[in-house]
Amino acid sequence: MSKVLLIDDDVELVGMFQEYLTQEGFDAKAVHDGERGAAEALTGLYAIAVLDVMMPRMNGLETLRRIRAGSNLPILMLTARGDDTDRIVGLELGADDYVTKPCTPRELTARIRAILRRAQAAPHDASGLAPLAVGQLTMWPEQRRVSWAGAHLELTSTEFNLLEVLVRHAGKPVSKNQLSELGLGRPMARFDRNIDVHLSSLRRKLGSLADGRSCLQTVYRLGYQLIKE
Repeated sequence: MSKVLLIDDDVELVGMFQEYLTQEGFDAKAVHDGERGAAEALTGLYAIAVLDVMMPRMNGLETLRRIRAGSNLPILMLTARGDDTDRIVGLELGADDYVTKPCTPRELTARIRAILRRAQAAPHDASGLAPLAVGQLTMWPEQRRVSWAGAHLELTSTEFNLLEVLVRHAGKPVSKNQLSELGLGRPMARFDRNIDVHLSSLRRKLGSLADGRSCLQTVYRLGYQLIKE
């Protein structure tokens, strides 16, 4: 049973989410402020955290920053409809995905399942599988581990998923729609900046090619491509 941490000051809304998640087979716990939420998330007891942006005392973005300083726990942000700034900042700080409020418990649960499905995906027998390698980049999908030139890279769950898709299609452009379907587990929504923000973060974390270019290139009208050296 996957444990879900709900961090939101709206007691009534969170109670509704908690009840629905319990009916769907999750073990859901709710806390109602950012400080307690960050401390709870860092215990290592949870499979995913759902975090509201707008909270008193410590807002969701600061809470996210505190969690990311010590954990790669998958995080789903709740943002106000039309609030693009908070949404983009949240993704840049390491959120895995977001849902706009108001949302239904069913929608929230579907998004949680999509993130967990990708975060927990692993081959049934990984013992004999060779790593994926492109240039100086090496990935061990079954271990959720990645390195550049031998140095370990710290990636969020979603960054890892997207990079794995690009590695498996190295040398070929991958559309945003494909990246969303394969990396996020959902179709790309209209005006969705999610993929762009995650790929921008990946560019900063990955090393450069011998000629100084980023190994992750934007291909006009086609998507993104991991360059084969």
